[in-house]
Amino acid sequence: MTLNWTERIAAFSLSPSRFLSGTTAEAFLAELLRELRDDRASYSLKVLLLAPLCEHPTLLCLSDSVGEETALELMSVMAQCPPKSLQFRCQLLVAITCVLVCSSCAGARSQASLDFLSLLLETAGDPGELPGDGGQQRLRAGACACLRELEACCPGLLSPRLELLDGLRQRETSRLHQALAGVQSLALRNAVHQLGRETGAGAEELKALLGGNASDSWEEERGPATLTALTPGPTGSLPTLHTGPDCKELRSVLASLLEDSYLLTPPCQAALLLTLTEVVAMVPAVPPAIFRAQLLRLLGTSQVCLLHSTLLLKASFTDSLFGGEDEDFLLRRLLVLSQHPLLSPPDQLFYMDCILHFPENRPLSGGEGEEAPPVALTPRLAAALLPTLLNDGHTLLARVKLLALLYLEEGEGGGPEGGPEGGQEGGGGPAHLYQLLASLLDVAEAGGGGRETVVTSFRAAFLFLLYFGHVRRFSGRLTARLCRLYMRRPQLAPHLINLADRVQERTPAPDWTPELLRAVQRAVTEAPLARLTLADFSRHLQVLARVAEEGGVCQQPTLAFLARVVTPSSSSLCGGGGWRLGAAVLAVCRRLLVHPDLDSLLAPLSHTLRHLAGHYGDTDVQDHARLYHALLTTVSRQKLAGVLAAGAAEDRRQLKQRSLSCLVAESEELTSALTVHRLEESVCRLTEAGAEPGEAGADQGEAGADQGEAGADQGGGGEAAGARQASPSEAEAALDAYRAQFREPDFSSHITLRYTLTHTEAPPPGFDRLYSIRLHFGLTDQHYEALGDVSVPRLFRGRPPPAVRLRLRPRRPGATTLLASALFTAQDGRTWHAALPPLPVAFQQSFLPLPAPGGWGPARRLALFRGLWGDMSAPGGGGALSLFCCPLTGAALSALVDKHLARFLVSDPSHADESKAAIFLPPKSHVLLRIRPERDASHFDIATDNWELLPPLNSYLLTITSSQEGGGS
Repeated sequence: MTLNWTERIAAFSLSPSRFLSGTTAEAFLAELLRELRDDRASYSLKVLLLAPLCEHPTLLCLSDSVGEETALELMSVMAQCPPKSLQFRCQLLVAITCVLVCSSCAGARSQASLDFLSLLLETAGDPGELPGDGGQQRLRAGACACLRELEACCPGLLSPRLELLDGLRQRETSRLHQALAGVQSLALRNAVHQLGRETGAGAEELKALLGGNASDSWEEERGPATLTALTPGPTGSLPTLHTGPDCKELRSVLASLLEDSYLLTPPCQAALLLTLTEVVAMVPAVPPAIFRAQLLRLLGTSQVCLLHSTLLLKASFTDSLFGGEDEDFLLRRLLVLSQHPLLSPPDQLFYMDCILHFPENRPLSGGEGEEAPPVALTPRLAAALLPTLLNDGHTLLARVKLLALLYLEEGEGGGPEGGPEGGQEGGGGPAHLYQLLASLLDVAEAGGGGRETVVTSFRAAFLFLLYFGHVRRFSGRLTARLCRLYMRRPQLAPHLINLADRVQERTPAPDWTPELLRAVQRAVTEAPLARLTLADFSRHLQVLARVAEEGGVCQQPTLAFLARVVTPSSSSLCGGGGWRLGAAVLAVCRRLLVHPDLDSLLAPLSHTLRHLAGHYGDTDVQDHARLYHALLTTVSRQKLAGVLAAGAAEDRRQLKQRSLSCLVAESEELTSALTVHRLEESVCRLTEAGAEPGEAGADQGEAGADQGEAGADQGGGGEAAGARQASPSEAEAALDAYRAQFREPDFSSHITLRYTLTHTEAPPPGFDRLYSIRLHFGLTDQHYEALGDVSVPRLFRGRPPPAVRLRLRPRRPGATTLLASALFTAQDGRTWHAALPPLPVAFQQSFLPLPAPGGWGPARRLALFRGLWGDMSAPGGGGALSLFCCPLTGAALSALVDKHLARFLVSDPSHADESKAAIFLPPKSHVLLRIRPERDASHFDIATDNWELLPPLNSYLLTITSSQEGGGS
């Protein structure tokens, strides 16, 4: 069967674990090796088959023995491969290397790894039959890469073959000379390192290695080495190999490698120099002067990697290799390169960092890794590094830092007034840096340069304060500039707060932050409220919240500002009642609650919280203001601080416990604390408590109710005394007066539904007490207008349920279903959202008495009934007539009318045996009923101005008559 290897290899590379779930690693490996040995397969396919072994050898070779067998199989395949298949042979070398390294065969010096090592050395030294053959060169380059990988992963593997590698390198005339030099230097470093770790090893052992007299058993006796990255210099932890003065063989090898180093590319030269530096550092018998011949070329290089290698040489050997003139020249070279216009900003930043960490011959600073300018660098020498506004942000900050450190070392600006003696107006170098900072802040104030300029300005301000914050002349002027910048651009509040925090943490002048916050507080509280926008006010509250954390800053101006803002007569900023704005005000109040000077703030803070609790437009803000006010007036200062500080740690990244005030405490992770959690189960429900008569218009709320009561009283007893039958003209006049009110613009009608909010039968635990409940309603059709949210203060299990009234404004009569949900705060302080059971609104719940004008008596209502009936029954009037019959008679019929239609009855003295009912269905529909008993049934004559009401009305009448029949029987 022909296998689609391309798809299988692609599937394996995409997800090895998924692929191997359908087979086993042993079976897949066997298939790969069998296909690789198949002469019928093309070599392009075989290259593809090697990909799993190169990418995931540990998944296929599950043990060292399997790895060794696989390597032997692959070497057998390579032996049978024709010489012309160079790409496949090169890929085979890579695959075998991966298998041996990942299966630990190379580290254990197995026979397969030693055989493969011999194969690699033979391939690397075989120039081929044709000189300059490109294919053979690529194969040899692959062999060199595999040798370097094996030595890097298994240090010491090539140690017995150092002489062979040296001979290969010296005989090589092609570009492979570079690869062989890298392999030899790496093997030499590892061999010297292993000898240095051995007790008693010396010149003889080193001479045996370099002379090729060591055998493979040399490594077997010592075992595999584990080398970490070697760092030369004073802080390195390199072993020392004591060889005595006689070390000619090693010097010869080092000199040969250094002489050929100029033939290598700059990155390879840098790697070679680093490796040889480590070798010389481990063998004291080899003087560092062996690098002297390379210094002239290295000091004049323009390559970053080579200059870095030069600095590593200087850090390792100091004055043993570099004299005073060399050090001065190298420092000047770095100064020139750090400002060279043809170099990129990253290169310039690298050179400035090299100046800050310059390895001096006789350093004065004793701290390891401490940033300090070299002693030879003077302000005059570094004058060319003075930053300008034309520099990019990173370069400018690096120069500011370097020069600030330099001026501190020189003692400039060291006095509290700005100069060395404390009274110089010029201030020397620090004055130049301050002028630059002032210019940066001016640009940021004008809005130029975008975010990068703003960030650079605040970072430069931090650096300046870090080194010169103790100089009062500079710090005071900088405070004024920052205040002016903030008042011009309040959106920079986070930058200003961050600057204040970082300066307070790290500078030697801790008084500067309170001074800045005091100045910003004064600027904010004295600004006219008329020019203050909501966005600016929100940012000012952030700053004032930070000001409230400072115990040494008077908070009376802050409270006076809050009192002016929250009072509607003084400001309209809080008139909108937004939650975010209220939470920001409460954040300031919360910090004031734990202020050390709370006793003097008690009255104004209490007034502000009381005003928020009673007048703010958001319920949640009101509740928390009420909570804060209760804590302020009833809890001692010690307990208050404990409640508000519960769970707050100095490291805000740590997990914190929750507290009662976490909903408005920025220090307690607002984002997580204010997350609305979704509850899948229903916690509460709305239970119907009956419907009220609605209102028709703004001033007729009692008219409908009065009419309903009158109808109920008169329906069973006939006409009141003095009532008479209305004439047609009176009916026409009553109808015109009734319809005139519908044309008034303020006329509107609604129905009011009454519910009680109760807990469900089995709610989840922890929800027996609910606070700040916000009920939201959604519509399922277009019969009613959208409902607003309803607020319920609390719901406690075991206490009387709160009443909820819904005012529905119908667009057209009909039954509907309301979708309800609740947003509330539970006992644990978290905010939850849960769905409530749907609320069905029946057709009959929209029935209302006729909204007759106030003062109409029974006679006029009867005239209105006759006028409406005549209008609906007239041909072409748009009305509809219908008849409903039921078997109820006598007392059963009277009971039905009294129970369901009493408040809609209209008395008629001329027809004592007939009941008339007039029903109004908002917004403008009517249903009239004439109910009269016949011989064996009762007839309900129906008239309506909306024929669409007949089907639901018929269903309603059928329901009430059927229930009456069942109750009567």
